[in-house]
Amino acid sequence: MLAPTMLRLSIQPPQGESFERRVEGESVVLGRGLDCDLSIADPFLSRRHARLVAGDSGWRIEDLGSRNGTRVNGELVEGLRPVGAGDVIEISGCRIEVLGGGSSSSVRPERADLSPDATYFRSAAELLESQTGEIAADEDELRRWAERLSVVNEVHRDLGRPLSLPELLERTLDRVFDHLQPERGVIYLRREDGTFEPAAHRAKAGAGEILHSTSLLREVAENGLAALVFDVESDERFAEAKSMLDFGVRSLVAAPLLDAEGSLGMIALDSRLPVRQFREVDMEMLVSIASAAALRIRNLALAEEAAERRRLQTELDLARRIQVALLPEDLPEPEGWSIYGGNLPSRGVSGDFYEVVERESAEGRLEVVLLIADVSGKGMAASLLTASLEALLAPHVEAGLPPEEIATRASHLLYRRTPPEKYATVFLAALDPETGRVRYACAGHNPALLLRADGEVERLVATGPPLGLLPLATYRPAETALEPGSVLVLYTDGFVEAEDPDGEEYGIDRLETVCREHRTGPPADLAEAIESDVERYARGVPIADDRTLVIARREGGSG
Repeated sequence: MLAPTMLRLSIQPPQGESFERRVEGESVVLGRGLDCDLSIADPFLSRRHARLVAGDSGWRIEDLGSRNGTRVNGELVEGLRPVGAGDVIEISGCRIEVLGGGSSSSVRPERADLSPDATYFRSAAELLESQTGEIAADEDELRRWAERLSVVNEVHRDLGRPLSLPELLERTLDRVFDHLQPERGVIYLRREDGTFEPAAHRAKAGAGEILHSTSLLREVAENGLAALVFDVESDERFAEAKSMLDFGVRSLVAAPLLDAEGSLGMIALDSRLPVRQFREVDMEMLVSIASAAALRIRNLALAEEAAERRRLQTELDLARRIQVALLPEDLPEPEGWSIYGGNLPSRGVSGDFYEVVERESAEGRLEVVLLIADVSGKGMAASLLTASLEALLAPHVEAGLPPEEIATRASHLLYRRTPPEKYATVFLAALDPETGRVRYACAGHNPALLLRADGEVERLVATGPPLGLLPLATYRPAETALEPGSVLVLYTDGFVEAEDPDGEEYGIDRLETVCREHRTGPPADLAEAIESDVERYARGVPIADDRTLVIARREGGSG
């Protein structure tokens, strides 16, 4: 028999750049397994896919019962098929061109034979994908598959029980210690800031502290690679990894906690034994267990988020009930007047509020105070500030102070009690029902609309800055009067800032038009017309801000 010759191959994997390899010997096994003579990172290759065999007449190739078959020059290989220079071998998505022989002094064959000085990183996602639906090539392969499936099924059943996160992590460590028997194990989980923390760990007696390696976390937890290291001391890639050497690590296996959403962390197992502790099958087993654990961790996090949302919704509902209690249940009905007040929150609770109360003025006359307010922000924080503002305004309103003085005092108090970014816009009016005279102060609020009986519209603009915005804000008084048939409309910016699908705002001009068209009807009908027109304008776009209306109409007049 002639001495085996060397074969030179050009390999184009499914992804990545092509490369050349020279192989020699009587038999060269090709596949994705790390124990193959030529290991190729292709998840769709069988572990031992095909074999090149050297003989007297040259090289031949045979398929080893792979699931995808082996082809030479496009023809399916059955039995032993001769190959030579110029032939193209196809195994799964990998294309291998036979370039010819080589000298015996060339590079030794590229064996991934799990030598004790080797380190392997493999994509965990590809390993998981390659473990789906592969047909076992031989009895030993079938036995390993059956064992792995049994373990993974056991892990899913065990972790599928109702467990807290600490319990789930401990059960995961139970399973990896049962089946892989490391000396130490640690599970790292990703924090909200993107860093990782050890969430659970275990060690046999005398094994020392848990492993922490920034480089390993980067490769495994961040890059989604499974790692198999046989000897840290002899691997030059870990020459700088003083942490591993300090912890006494000789060999380790690690896998990311990987699910469809990405990596949640890492499981790492290590050994201080001088002999090889972990194998490729251990790495694949750990990848499967880590995947099962990641699914349960993600589901647990989703369940906790759902519970938190339910709790927050309960608190939101309670806050809304409290806030509704602050709004007036019954509005005054002074003779000759119709008054409406309403509030529609955008997020359950509102940053708006309104008040309509009767009081005695400083001159002893009956007055109706109309108040509408809009605090900065939205949601729960805005509703809390709303309640605080209502408490600041109420005593001054009840004391009979004029609107401009109420605004000045409330603004100074609000400035001292809240951060700079918190303020409120307010329109405050004192109405004399008998004469129709209105004295008002507008603290940076949207201009109120005064609709005259003849359809003319006046905008009652600001008389000072928003409450709480400046330390020594003051407000000048302003006056007007409502003759019979006139309507005063106070509103918050949820109406005028509502947007259509093109991002265009509803605007005050459109609001004026609707108010003018419906000014002769009851205030409740006008409010309904405004709300309906805004909804039609938005055409399904959610209205982002709270909407509050106070409308006062003086009856009589020609309309």
